[in-house]
Amino acid sequence: MAEPLRENAVWRRLEWHRAELETETLRDLFAADPARGERMAAEAAGLCLDYSKHLVVDDTLSLLRRLATERGLEERTRALFAGERVNVTEGRAALHVALRMPASRSLVVDGTDVVAEVHEELTRMTALAAGVRTRAVVNIGIGGSDLGPAMVYEALRAYADPELTVRFVSNVDPVDLDHALEGLDPADTLVVVVSKTFTTLETMENAKRAQAWLGDAGADNLVGVAASPERGEALGIPPERMLRMWDWVGGRTSLWSAAGFSLFLSLGEERFRELLAGAHALDEHFRSAPLGANLPALHGLLAVWYRDFWDAQTTAVVPYSTALRLLPAYLQQLWMESNGKRVTGDGEPVEVDTGSVLWGGVGTNAQHATFQLLHQGTALAPVDLIGFAQPVAGDGAQHDLLAANLLAQAEALAFGRIEEELRTAGVAEEVIPHRVLPGNRPSSVLLAQRLDPATLGALVALYEHSVFTQAVIWGIDPFDQWGVELGKELAARIAPELHSDWKHELLHDSSTNALVRRYRRLRDGR
Repeated sequence: MAEPLRENAVWRRLEWHRAELETETLRDLFAADPARGERMAAEAAGLCLDYSKHLVVDDTLSLLRRLATERGLEERTRALFAGERVNVTEGRAALHVALRMPASRSLVVDGTDVVAEVHEELTRMTALAAGVRTRAVVNIGIGGSDLGPAMVYEALRAYADPELTVRFVSNVDPVDLDHALEGLDPADTLVVVVSKTFTTLETMENAKRAQAWLGDAGADNLVGVAASPERGEALGIPPERMLRMWDWVGGRTSLWSAAGFSLFLSLGEERFRELLAGAHALDEHFRSAPLGANLPALHGLLAVWYRDFWDAQTTAVVPYSTALRLLPAYLQQLWMESNGKRVTGDGEPVEVDTGSVLWGGVGTNAQHATFQLLHQGTALAPVDLIGFAQPVAGDGAQHDLLAANLLAQAEALAFGRIEEELRTAGVAEEVIPHRVLPGNRPSSVLLAQRLDPATLGALVALYEHSVFTQAVIWGIDPFDQWGVELGKELAARIAPELHSDWKHELLHDSSTNALVRRYRRLRDGR
């Protein structure tokens, strides 16, 4: 059993150190160290992380690195990459890193070379894609089977086949599927159903409706992705049209597997492999780079610093790229489903706060919606600002304006605007309190040359390993998600009770019973 976190000497020193920084400001830190902006930056796999605008000094970073060492980050990382059962509550490995390894690598787990299996499946994906003749693809999944592929497709649409329409369905709300199928021809549409078990309620209900919509096209226009080929029998999909994702593929990291088949079709094999290669490059960096220059480790340790020593309850992610508009939603699952835990891997209650709430939006839109709180609100919320030096398309000068906004927000968050500056600018005295921006609001800037498949792969892998780093510090299992199961079980129980012909007694609490009865009346127009 791991040492209690609050008894760790480095943790206690960090608590004292946090008090020592109480009166420090980023203005003072930059004034005292003119080279700070150059020193506090790290690069890997085409990404640059500028962390100089954080409420840290060299001692802070040294203590956080010591904490990572004492909490076993290096050992846990080796275990992850070796295929050990790091998902302790489910007794299995978490091998998303194997999904990105090149064919020249080997990773033997329980007597099976999982890398060889991964590349066999990639070969099957290539063969199956070669036979697809439809001009539309509808991906049906939920959670990681939807959020990941949908995010990547939107992000890389500039690289996608312009002749192929790709749509994504996740919600059991029938409107979601109706909108996805609108204007499509069943004979010219491929439906890809993604569910590890092929029992996920929302996915299977949508799949059955889509199957009925396909009509005579039938199984010829259906492809399934599941843990085993026989799962396709539920929809009459033959084994040769079933792709495999293994039980060690977590939903929130499944886009790298056959769960990304819609991406494989739209981007093409070469671009899909570039996406995998970018993630693998970041994997290798995380596995081998020293903590002081390790992008995901630094990112994760800073997240712990703010969550537990500054009581930051939320984290914002703001990409300055419309193509990445779905990134915050994707990261919400990765971040909160992984680390929203109240017990350690040993089953003991956690001693400190875990898992902040992640939110975000697209810059510059977010500046006009949420940044008021970031600048002048009473809650501290660290923010990641993500940008690119080159536009994928469009006007370069306009893209420069976008980048200028990103850099300006990082500067404004850090340094704000003080009373003396406002007086010098001639602002009326009675308005000055309203226009002061205190600054000292922490931010990271993640900058890359261009949003392309390899860069996106690296960016997503960075966040995966940041989440893992945080989990190691907290001693929790980031690979399970038992918190989502109870609601599913109760929904399955309630669904038949919503019909007015239900004759049995309702056995819920008084509120739920009353709501069920009210729903029945409203459903029947009474």
